[in-house]
Amino acid sequence: MADAELTELTGLTGLLELAVDISHSAASILTDGLTRVRTNVETKTTGTDMVTEMDRASERLIVDRILAARPEDGILGEEGTDRPGSSGVRWIVDPIDGTTNYFYGHPGFSVSIAAEINGEICVGVVNDPLHAEVFTAVRGHGAHRNGLPIAVSAETRLSHALIATGFSYEPERRRRQATVLTELLPQVRDIRRMGAASVDLCSVACGRVDAYYERGLQPWDHAAGALIAREAGAQVGDLSGNDPHFEFCLAAPPALFTQLSPILSELGAVDA
Repeated sequence: MADAELTELTGLTGLLELAVDISHSAASILTDGLTRVRTNVETKTTGTDMVTEMDRASERLIVDRILAARPEDGILGEEGTDRPGSSGVRWIVDPIDGTTNYFYGHPGFSVSIAAEINGEICVGVVNDPLHAEVFTAVRGHGAHRNGLPIAVSAETRLSHALIATGFSYEPERRRRQATVLTELLPQVRDIRRMGAASVDLCSVACGRVDAYYERGLQPWDHAAGALIAREAGAQVGDLSGNDPHFEFCLAAPPALFTQLSPILSELGAVDA
């Protein structure tokens, strides 16, 4: 490895170690919070888009810890943090991905932390506390679960593929997405809906599901998970070959991606 590559990897490893450490602290306050009565619950875009006091507490902890270690970095968080930085590093944070699952004490929520360097996601951590799983990735150096390498499914037959998806908070869009789902379902093995994009993307990364698609993701929903899925061998993007964004995210092994992409386009999934 060249000296420049080694220096870059050392820097990225430092960011990864910081993100993992912070994710454990945030996950700890979330699991502690599961045992408390949560009365301070609000909604955001719709009545089903909840935010709890634990979302805010988790984000405060993450932001404070990042700034204590790296005060020149920028931070973008789901619960309102949007802090410019001067270092070229920006952290993209979802303090609880899967708030509805968390609110009900249902498995399928995570702390998601990604580090973006000059506009490129280079480090990703997704901490799933109820399953005691920490997914990590460094750009160009593979993906891991609890320190062990992971890889996407080897499935190439769409008819045998287990597909994960998610739904919008908006009632009319949910109806359209359900219509797409009913058309896709006969073509695949089955469908799963877990309720947290970061967890779904990590499920693709470790072969727990064969593919995942969703419309309407924000940057904090997919930043860490998409890197982890890519580093595990998935193709991740929209239906036009671009990076994932609000309009669409599809993650799958390349053989399934090429089969799912035209089907989802024909079904109008981007407009659903």
